Order: sequence, then C-alpha cells, then structure tokens
Amino acid sequence: MNVNQSDKSPVCIGLLGLGNVGTGFVESIRANHDLSEKLIIKKILVKDLTKSRSLAIPDGILTSNISDIIEDSDIDIVVEVLGGEFPAAEYIEQAFMAGKHVVTANKEVVAKHGSELARTSHEHNRQFLFEASVGGGVPVINALVRDLAANQITSIKAIINGTTNYILTQMTDYSSGFSDALTQAQQLGYAEPDPANDIEGIDSTYKVAIMASLAFSGSILVDSIYREGITKLDARDFRYAHELGYSIKLLAIARRITGEVEIRVHPTLIPEAHPLAKVDGVFNAVYIEGDLVGPLLLQGRGAGPEPTSSALLSDVLAIAAAPSGDHAQLNPVLGQQPIAIRPIEQLLSGYYLRMQVLDEPGVLHKIASVFANLDISIASVIQKESDEIIGTAEIVVTTHESLEADIQVALKTLIQQDCVNNIGACIRIDL
Repeated sequence: MNVNQSDKSPVCIGLLGLGNVGTGFVESIRANHDLSEKLIIKKILVKDLTKSRSLAIPDGILTSNISDIIEDSDIDIVVEVLGGEFPAAEYIEQAFMAGKHVVTANKEVVAKHGSELARTSHEHNRQFLFEASVGGGVPVINALVRDLAANQITSIKAIINGTTNYILTQMTDYSSGFSDALTQAQQLGYAEPDPANDIEGIDSTYKVAIMASLAFSGSILVDSIYREGITKLDARDFRYAHELGYSIKLLAIARRITGEVEIRVHPTLIPEAHPLAKVDGVFNAVYIEGDLVGPLLLQGRGAGPEPTSSALLSDVLAIAAAPSGDHAQLNPVLGQQPIAIRPIEQLLSGYYLRMQVLDEPGVLHKIASVFANLDISIASVIQKESDEIIGTAEIVVTTHESLEADIQVALKTLIQQDCVNNIGACIRIDL
C-alpha cells in the first residue's frame, strides 16, 4: 500500500468513532481546502446508525460493521478515536494485519497494549502513530521520539489532564470547594458526567506510562504506577499552600534513579516560581529534563476536539508524506523490556500535613516527638484556625526531604495520639 503524497492521489481514511473528537476531526478536514484535497474519509464506524448527529454525513459513509473498514482495500489509514480499551485494541490489531496504518488518540490502549501493537505494526511494515494520546495538541511524543533523541531524559513532570487542572485552578483562584469546581467543569463540558478517570488520576496515569516508556526505553505496567486523585483536597489547602509559597497541581512524574524509574501521579505542592505552577485552566504542560538540552517546557491546549484533531492530522500527514517501502521506520519505539519501578515507599520528598489537634499546652511537643523518633526533619509548623468552643486548633506541618515509608509510619502514629483529632491532608512537596 502506498500513501505517498508525491503522486498527488488522495489518502483514504477509515475513522473509528464519531464522538466529539471524531466530529472535530471530520470538521477540521472539511474546513481546510488543502486537507480536503489530500484526505478522503471513506468510512466511519459508529455504534448507532440512526442516531441524530450535528454533522451532515453523506449516504454510505457511516457503518456499524468494522469489516467494512478492515476489508476495504482503498482505505490506507485507520484513525481510531473510539476510546476505551476494547474493542479498540482488537480493531487496531486487525487494521495492521489487513495492511493498514493506524493513528490513534487512545491513551488507554497505547498505555496497556502499545508494546504488543507496535510489534504487530512492525511485523506488517505499517505505521502506528499516537501523538494525540498524550497532551492533545502539545507535541510531546514527537519531542521525546525525535527532537530529544540525542538526550538521556532524566525526568518528566507533567500537568496532562485539563479537567483536573481546571478544577484546581478554580480552587486556587476563587477558593471554590472541590464539588463546586467539579460541577462548573461539567457544566462547561470540561468534565464528563462520570469524571472518575480524570479526578482519580487514571487518565494521567495512562499518559505518564506512555511518556516514560518512550523516554526510558522500556515497557511500563500501568498497575505499577502509584496514583492519587484530587478528591480529598480542600479549599483551605490552596490558601495555606499560597502562604507557604506553593501552588497545588496534579502532577505526573517520571524520573530515572540508579537503574530504576520512579513513576507516580498525585497532587503536589510546587514552588510558585516553577513554570508548571503558572499553567492554569484546561492547559497542559510537560517539563522535560535532558542531559544535553537541560529543562524544556512544552505547553498548550491539552484537550478538546480541535487540539486533538491537530495531533491526529499531524500523524496522518506524516504517514502520507513518508516514502513508500519501510513505513515502520518512523514509529515511536515503545520498549519491550519491563522497566524496574521504584516502590513509592522509597520516595524522598518534602511533605505538607494539615491536622486538627487539641488546643492545649504540650501538643506541639508530642507531635514533634513523633517526627523526631523517625528522623523526620520539620521545616515549619504553623497554627491556623482555632475553635474555642470544642477546644481544637488546626496546624500545618511541612517537612524537609523525608522518606515516604517514614512519613506513612508517622501518620499512623499521629492518628493514635489522644491530642490528634484527625489528619485532613498529606500532600507531597516538590522541593
């Protein structure tokens, strides 16, 4: 199959899915005269042929049968935007076996099945491109695969979920509670009716798995990635963080440490002077450090039909422009060998703890003793709000760099103290 545009023949596309992203993909082609001359969408797979759609589709284009796309010899490239693990993974494999190239925005499929699908694409000399799976319109994959190929990547820190970043921005700027910020995100269309994938950090986990696999040349088991969502954050934590000189972001972090990779997703206090602290709203940003290039920030719109279509079309056009023959040579190399993941208990980090304690003499000494017995160095202790009626006070403790395992022991010990009513928050600090 030759999709080289040098012969000026249009490239035929089979589109899997016509939701928001699929609709945006079609509209982007139609709105651009040059693209509409180069690319023809011959078939579109949908679940329901009778569903009312905002987009006018000519007769004969829609199908509910995947075979109409897989078995069509005129279709050169399959663009998959179904979402979800199955049946998308099987459809992509079938496309390779039928001699078709595949472009996908499906982070779950790439994170969980990328290595096997890359191997299948290579066996059939097809291209498997997935720029849209991470960061929407932010060209993260190409940066890691090509632009930074000469570098040893040492670390990646990323804000890669626009929904959670919007919610956290509302909580930062307007002191919104989590529930109110989530409701607003849903009303604006930034959050799904069931937002679990976003607010529990699952979406970010898939994306950091893909980036780490490319950056560190190995396969990442998604279930091995430590993950915390944002549902337990309170508006007061954002106020206190600001007083301490920090912002709170949901970060996806991957770092190379002595033969292992530390990889995690969780809320993090980052210094307000850090470039990532200034990334607000639905924007995404990826902060990469390489041995040659040093620190590099990629930032842009991370979600929505338009930026995702930009990434999809970039991959489609790259395939169309590639010389015929060895198409697989441009594929991102997803590592086949498993990477050793550093246990979260071995993490060294600063920590922010908010707790409610009895407002009486000697309490701070007892709390400090718990930390001292574990060789945890306290950076600051600040008393915040007091309740004279019930005789409690809220204190915020920050630590210098400490071992995660020791912090977890400290939390269990503190909650058993008679002077500690509850521990409202424990958030890692990026020092």
